[in-house]
Amino acid sequence: MDEYIEHKVKGKAEKFFRSFFKVIFMIIAAIIFLLLFGYGFMLLWNWLMPEVFGLPILSYWKAVGILVMAKLLFGNFESKGHKKSKSKSRKKTKGHNWDKCKSDFSKWEFYDAFWKEEGEIAFDDYVKRNQKDKQ
Repeated sequence: MDEYIEHKVKGKAEKFFRSFFKVIFMIIAAIIFLLLFGYGFMLLWNWLMPEVFGLPILSYWKAVGILVMAKLLFGNFESKGHKKSKSKSRKKTKGHNWDKCKSDFSKWEFYDAFWKEEGEIAFDDYVKRNQKDKQ
């Protein structure tokens, strides 16, 4: 019995340390990614913008500041799908017959032949009718 409890405690401790080190690694990886992204943005800016638009050369922190400002002005720091509830998306598709849509694709093999035989003529007639109505 003691070995069983010791095994359980050891397993939980290993799981805790493994998940702890994963979190630490992910934080460090995210910081490195953000630093490299800012550095890459600075390099691209300093390579293109002064020559193309005559803008000044940026330091690293100015480039990061521009990225943060752009994110604040044009984006948000929230996840993309949290505002949509599952019930709203279900309501939109509740009455839709998905089998009908799937079966409609089988008709596409005849589309090219139809367009060559009748489609262009029918479309030209449609355009002529609309032009007469507008005049």
